[in-house]
Amino acid sequence: MTATSLVLHPMLPEWLLAALMGAALLLVGLAALQRARGWPLRLLALAALGAALLDPRIVREERHARPDVALIVVDESASQTLGDRKAATEEARVAVEAALGGLEGLEVRTVRAGAESGSETRLFDAIERAVLDDAVERLAGVVVIGDGQVHDAPDAAAPPPWLKGPVHVLLAGRPDEHDRRIHIERAPAYGLVGEEADVSYRVERLGPAQVPEGAGERAMVHFRVDGIDAGTMDVPVGVTQELPLPIRHAGATVLEIEAEPAAGEISAANNRAAVVVNGVRERLRVLLVSGQPHPGERTWRNLLKSDPAVDLVHFTILRPPEKDDATPLKELSLIVFPVQELFEAKLPEFDLIILDRYVVRGILPTPYYARIADYVRKGGAVLVAVGPEFAGSQSVFRTPLGDVLPVAPLDRVIEQAFRPEVTETGARHPVTSGLPGASVGGDAEAVEAGSGPAWGQWFRLVAGQARSGLTLMTGPQDRPLLVVDRSGEGRVAQFLSDHIWLWARGFDGGGPQTELLRRLVHWLMKEPDLEEETLQARLADGRLQVQRRSLQPGDVEVTVTDPSGASRPLLLEDGADGIARGELDAARAGLWRVTDGTHTALAASGRLDPPELSDLRASPDRLAPLAERTGGAVVWLTDGIPEFRRVAPGRDAFGRGWLGLQRNQATTVTGLAEVPLLPALLLLAATLGALAGAWWREGR
Repeated sequence: MTATSLVLHPMLPEWLLAALMGAALLLVGLAALQRARGWPLRLLALAALGAALLDPRIVREERHARPDVALIVVDESASQTLGDRKAATEEARVAVEAALGGLEGLEVRTVRAGAESGSETRLFDAIERAVLDDAVERLAGVVVIGDGQVHDAPDAAAPPPWLKGPVHVLLAGRPDEHDRRIHIERAPAYGLVGEEADVSYRVERLGPAQVPEGAGERAMVHFRVDGIDAGTMDVPVGVTQELPLPIRHAGATVLEIEAEPAAGEISAANNRAAVVVNGVRERLRVLLVSGQPHPGERTWRNLLKSDPAVDLVHFTILRPPEKDDATPLKELSLIVFPVQELFEAKLPEFDLIILDRYVVRGILPTPYYARIADYVRKGGAVLVAVGPEFAGSQSVFRTPLGDVLPVAPLDRVIEQAFRPEVTETGARHPVTSGLPGASVGGDAEAVEAGSGPAWGQWFRLVAGQARSGLTLMTGPQDRPLLVVDRSGEGRVAQFLSDHIWLWARGFDGGGPQTELLRRLVHWLMKEPDLEEETLQARLADGRLQVQRRSLQPGDVEVTVTDPSGASRPLLLEDGADGIARGELDAARAGLWRVTDGTHTALAASGRLDPPELSDLRASPDRLAPLAERTGGAVVWLTDGIPEFRRVAPGRDAFGRGWLGLQRNQATTVTGLAEVPLLPALLLLAATLGALAGAWWREGR
């Protein structure tokens, strides 16, 4: 194909050439007004000179016709797996490729998109990349095969400049599909532990226009909190419901809401919704009662005062009642010990009570010890750190509080150097597992050989006999040093030595007293991460990481359920720290569930309410405006695959039973030749001849 055109190659900048020619024309015009005899010849000279400066040339181009590009875009998003959509889409792709391949001068390209993100369908990002490659001027049209649920469709009022051909949509699915879904209207991101968070939700019905949404329908809705069944409710469809969610612990509380499937709905995948509310505690209230001044008292106080989340109330009994010398009470202390206020009115307000070397001296009446024991059974926490007095007649064990203490004294105190040992149970318990410098079950020979615990020595232990609970640390003669237990709904711990302050002072190398006491205090206050039997799951870098902590050794198999509802087993391999671990690929966005039969863990990837699940019906609503704006059409595959034709730009691109792809007639230049329109010598001769003629004419 040859194309001929006239091209100018000005020898001067266009603005300068225009100025010079304008000035010359002005002078010729003045000469004409004055009726100078040679002005026509001057005009001829000016024209010849202007033509020479413009340098007109004839350009002959050899052009090669390039085929137009027809883009077939196949939607492979998660919603395309419903029903027979995937099979219908694949069948349509094969038929469309065959039909377009039979049209002359058309290059067919197939792009598969939508599977990159499990949370939404993005087709036009892939279309843009394919078009901008080399097909902007050759785009004959785009044929989208999918369910129409596209989340990156451009604004139909202002289509992107690279989208120059018609957009046709072939819808996989049926026009009469209907669906039921859970819609979360309002859910707080945070809530206070011990209070309720208000969650608003609505069961919706999406269906054909002739079926009123939610008309007369009701649905059974099931609730689970942290994987545990929380009841069922019969609610009207289409009506907003308020649900108070109790926040029982710090950290994430996961509420799952699931509506029973409706008869004939397209899928139950969006009948489930999840809400994550992060529980935060108000400042924790701790009551520390020191029975007498001693070096370890500062260790407890420093630990608790260093935590900004703790409100500490600390009393030290400086003068026992038996030292009665008739001195007025107001002169014996700065603040009178408020026994009745603390142990009657405000006892339930404390999250933890610490009795540090407390001695029974008549300060607390006997019924108050029973109140503390009841406080524990009803969910409170008590930590008893004892000294030599625990083995005597004034031991707190000999009060009603002793009923909830796991260790009974043996009426003797062991005074010798020793290094605390972590027991085999302690090595798996979250309070003492993995303490820096620990060894498990070491003895004196092991310490001397360098395989014992790498921390400092203590010098006193109250001999006791564990009656219940778990012994996490031991001292000399394998006697219990740290024991934890549960009593009713509450928790209790006993430290049978008052020498932990030696670690705090760095004696003999010190030890991990801060980490140990921090874990112990937070275990007593029911920190979820410090539970002995837990199952945890989290998503990182496209992998689901599962951890199961247990005091019982051995590998364990758990069941993992992905956001689509498919389940698979996962083997967790046990570790010496009491944690069995395992992981698997988890590319799909949504809520993952892991269970070992007793515990359930949940992990969220991406959005818990992904747009991909917001509406699972096949629908033309999202793409119809764009198709109309670009001259395309929307066709249901249930009506059959239309015929394809080539049409001229600006003509209708669809009709009854057919869709059109525009003919762009794009070409590529393969050869170029330029020939001067006016030879330079001829222009020079004409210019000089005209000027000479004008001079001769005007000189007569």
